[in-house]
Amino acid sequence: MSEYLDWRRDDFPYLTEVPTRWGDNDMLGHLNNVVYNRMIETIVVRFTMGPLRIDWQTDPCYPIVVESLCRFHRSLSFPETVTAGLRAGRLGGTSVTYEIALFGEDNEAPASTGHFVHVFVDRDGHRSMQIPADIRARIEQHGIKA
Repeated sequence: MSEYLDWRRDDFPYLTEVPTRWGDNDMLGHLNNVVYNRMIETIVVRFTMGPLRIDWQTDPCYPIVVESLCRFHRSLSFPETVTAGLRAGRLGGTSVTYEIALFGEDNEAPASTGHFVHVFVDRDGHRSMQIPADIRARIEQHGIKA
């Protein structure tokens, strides 16, 4: 697990800020666990709609989540603005695993790390299919080593 704690902001080619809200805190004064998972989902959705240019409503194929993981290393709390980092960690024929880290303000060590696995499926049959070449190329620009 220590390898995850070695991750730094500069290790992630895609970064986005996610503000926290007062209601995100639990009774102990730190972010509720589900908020971390929502932040992981947020960065993946922003990445797929942004750099990957995926339109879930009209594209002939699109990604669906098959696995997600969140590891907690230290607490975050409102009113921090969290920086979420994403990079492609593994790229298969039909799937991609994104490595994700959540960083608190002014902290280079991640407060949380995890991954998110997408499998690409065809719109009509909902069967896994090869990642289209244009999307694969855009994924490769974000940290994958073929």
